[in-house]
Amino acid sequence: MKLKMIAAVGRNNELGKNNDLLWHLPEDLKFFKETTIGKTVVMGKSTFDSLPKVLPNRKNIVLAIGNFTFPEGVIVYDDANKFLSDYKDSNEEIFVIGGGTIYKLFIDKADEIYLTEIDAEDKEATVFFPEFDKEKYDREVISSHEQDDISYKHVLYRRK
Repeated sequence: MKLKMIAAVGRNNELGKNNDLLWHLPEDLKFFKETTIGKTVVMGKSTFDSLPKVLPNRKNIVLAIGNFTFPEGVIVYDDANKFLSDYKDSNEEIFVIGGGTIYKLFIDKADEIYLTEIDAEDKEATVFFPEFDKEKYDREVISSHEQDDISYKHVLYRRK
């Protein structure tokens, strides 16, 4: 398995509040879709609940503890280690797509991290991307954008 992460963060690693994104940047949503299409995505229950529907053309995996009902086709794990064990010999590209708790669980195992680094901050954010040692990664700026006076970059961190 090649474990990757994808997230959009503000200057202070802000991710979201009220189970929603902080910034709605259509070009970034397009980047997310293009990067994850045809891949496996893994997320927590709150992230799944925040989506309008099951992400199409992707294998959707949800980590959730408790008795929850998910739409047909969604694979559910109640144990992150079981998930890792089941996929360790897979050659799938698996993208961790949130939220904060799930990122924290897998940050030390990520081979690549796609971060949309947004040049803005939100003091009301309640969910944050975990700190990670950027010295252990090569940093490549994939693209730069500006929308509604907010500039942001798509950055790929590859583990050295």
